[in-house]
Amino acid sequence: MCIASAVVTRHTPRTRFDGVAISDDDIDRVRATVSIVDVVGQHVQLRRTGRNWVGLCPFHGEKTPSFNVREETGRYKCFGCDASGDVFTFVQQTEHVDFIGSVEFLAAKAGLQLNYTSTGQSKDRARRKRLIEGMETAVEWYHQRLLTGQDARPARDYLRSRGIDGTVARQFRIGWAPDEWDALSTEAGVDEKVLSDVGLAFRNRRNRMQDALRGRVVFPILNDNGDPVAVGGRILPGSTDPAKYKNSPETPIYTKSRVLYGLNWAKGEIVRQNLAVVCEGYTDVIGFHRSGVATAVATCGTAFTEEHVKLLKRYTSRVVLAFDADAAGQGAAERFYEWERKYDIEVSVARLSGGKDPGDLAQTDPESLPLAIEQSTPFLAFRIDRVLSSMPSDTPEQRTRTAEQALAVVNEHPNINVRKLYAGEVATRLDLPVHDLVAVAERGGRSPALQVATSRRRNTHRDNAEFAVLSVLIQDWDAVAPWLAAPLFADPANRKAFIALVDAEGDLDAALEGLDGHVKEVVERAAMVDLEVDAPTEARVLIAAAVRRALRRVIPDAGHERIASDAEARRLVEELQNPERADDAAEWLLGWLIDREDPVDGTS
Repeated sequence: MCIASAVVTRHTPRTRFDGVAISDDDIDRVRATVSIVDVVGQHVQLRRTGRNWVGLCPFHGEKTPSFNVREETGRYKCFGCDASGDVFTFVQQTEHVDFIGSVEFLAAKAGLQLNYTSTGQSKDRARRKRLIEGMETAVEWYHQRLLTGQDARPARDYLRSRGIDGTVARQFRIGWAPDEWDALSTEAGVDEKVLSDVGLAFRNRRNRMQDALRGRVVFPILNDNGDPVAVGGRILPGSTDPAKYKNSPETPIYTKSRVLYGLNWAKGEIVRQNLAVVCEGYTDVIGFHRSGVATAVATCGTAFTEEHVKLLKRYTSRVVLAFDADAAGQGAAERFYEWERKYDIEVSVARLSGGKDPGDLAQTDPESLPLAIEQSTPFLAFRIDRVLSSMPSDTPEQRTRTAEQALAVVNEHPNINVRKLYAGEVATRLDLPVHDLVAVAERGGRSPALQVATSRRRNTHRDNAEFAVLSVLIQDWDAVAPWLAAPLFADPANRKAFIALVDAEGDLDAALEGLDGHVKEVVERAAMVDLEVDAPTEARVLIAAAVRRALRRVIPDAGHERIASDAEARRLVEELQNPERADDAAEWLLGWLIDREDPVDGTS
């Protein structure tokens, strides 16, 4: 057995030599905040294999990876030397510090303030345990009242009208708060101080305990470990209460930005699928689960925050937003991009059918929910599409204004390569010169300005990426031919010109012999223009645009194989932005586009 293995099996002291210990609550907070994969990844090159991350053990020499890390449990295990432990153990061994030092090391990295106590058992921990036990008793009391109370019949009828039967109510432990002043306070058997501390009751002006929730359906909020820490209450239809939802305040056991409703039920499936779906409400989460999307969680009456990202990063690297991401993005877009870089996550957006809530769609169109997740769009692509689809583009002036608005969104992204690719796609969709828009994206800036003469006639030759690659194809075949295929060309004339050139194997004269009219004009002009373009970049712009066009086509009754293939295409189209992986991604996507093309009408 190696030294590391021997060390981690002993009891780990939580107290310094001077008798001062770190608060147990703070130890739990550090453990919940840091990612063991991120910590180990600073010493070991890891790759994901199923639910684990695997690499070469840092504690003994090996050539075949046997060191496993699981984010879900926060543990590591080497099957070669038996070294094992949690994130604190790993830091102890790699940084050569004791337990207290490992907590302090990780807290400093995470920017957390630690509290110290001179007692062996933290009073805070004992209090937290007491509050959670009281909340558990209250949640169960609410739940039983829903299931058996005569006064809960309207609540049961309401839930059934939303498709939530007894089985679902039991799964999510839904409850009922009677429309009485103090039913919970007097009947649940929970200490008054505990009820007050967790926000379930308070002393009124008559100095009597009064329930915080009355006449509401109760949704218990559990942390990722399954401990009840808060509740949310919803009024029934017809209620005169102006507050539709009433949620627990922040308490010693509940911080909104660090809890996601439903994560306790969803985390296993999130790890299995490497995907988390984030929505806005309790019934939205339940609707997703009822429709087969068991990876859904929700924010608890607050915006999606960095703390939520840290929490989800413990289980997944892919997040799909299933709420109005455009509105959320107005103030948080730059943070979203920063989180993608900082935590190595992918943020996408689901387009819900008819703009309805997931809870409603679970009733009327449940099949659309898993399809919306499968067809989710990268966050930046979603926001650009919102701009392009909401503004006119009939005249040069309109296309210019629309492009400026779209580029303002593009330029929010910190990665210049990402900006250039999306700028090229904007140019392609608006029939504007790719070079001009890419130049604006390269410069960056919040208020991009384009210059298009008002007398400029719409360019029927599409002086954009399609025309640019045709020109390169004629003048330098080998530079771009391997990266082109017919599905890349949306313009019919450009597509016919490309096919003619391919059939003629690049021989310009042979291609022109079989052409006339507008298509012949395209080829002749492409052969004469002098364009300074980066051919591979232009080709990748076309590939990205073509893939997104194809993905926008809804295929009725798509099979599992088709859905999986589309999901891989969505992933790889983002790899076109990575210079190291762009070629492999482009090659796969070209094959995917060719396979997907409709043999009848020649569209994809």
